[in-house]
Amino acid sequence: MDGTLLDSEKLWDVPLHEFAAKLGFELSAETRTAMVGTNVPTTMAMLFGEAGIEPTEDDVREAMVWIDGRMAELFRTDAAFRPGAPEALRAVRDTGVPTALVTSTERALVEIALDTVGREFFDVVVCGDEVDGLNKPLPEPYRRAARLLGVDPAGCVAIEDSPTGVASAVAAGCTVLVVPCEVPVEPGERRIFRDSLVGVGPDLLRTLVAASA
Repeated sequence: MDGTLLDSEKLWDVPLHEFAAKLGFELSAETRTAMVGTNVPTTMAMLFGEAGIEPTEDDVREAMVWIDGRMAELFRTDAAFRPGAPEALRAVRDTGVPTALVTSTERALVEIALDTVGREFFDVVVCGDEVDGLNKPLPEPYRRAARLLGVDPAGCVAIEDSPTGVASAVAAGCTVLVVPCEVPVEPGERRIFRDSLVGVGPDLLRTLVAASA
């Protein structure tokens, strides 16, 4: 979702930098880049780690509540699609091909974002707080989505923008259409690269699955 369908990594910049300022430091570009595609607990560990703070559970909980609240405001007002995303979603949905949204973002924020993305495009939604801590880059998010859809991951195309997400999808056995956003992604097995989602539709996705077989 973030960085793949929605150009929302820029939105995440806002609360992360604001909260870093509350902690009394400036979030470095290197740490912010490493956060892309990770789940919220991992992001919090990086944030407090760069601040040199050993947080309590209450510290982490309060930070997550503050950042999630700020992000909810931004999702409601400033969320925008990446190029070609709405057209790609409609094109695939019109064929009846089963689809899943697999995101590291937690359910409460995903429900807000789905008002922009369109919940009608997905048969299944797997969020970052629904995989028992086995978050991207581990394969469980994509494996869970495949189980819920009743399909083999090897017959699926995952569309991803970050190294973390790509690693998760590849480990699950999917073919990955990589459309980098904020962070470069290295070439590798079962990875096909495009500059945008413009022109992405069911014919291309079927071709990718066939080519990877």
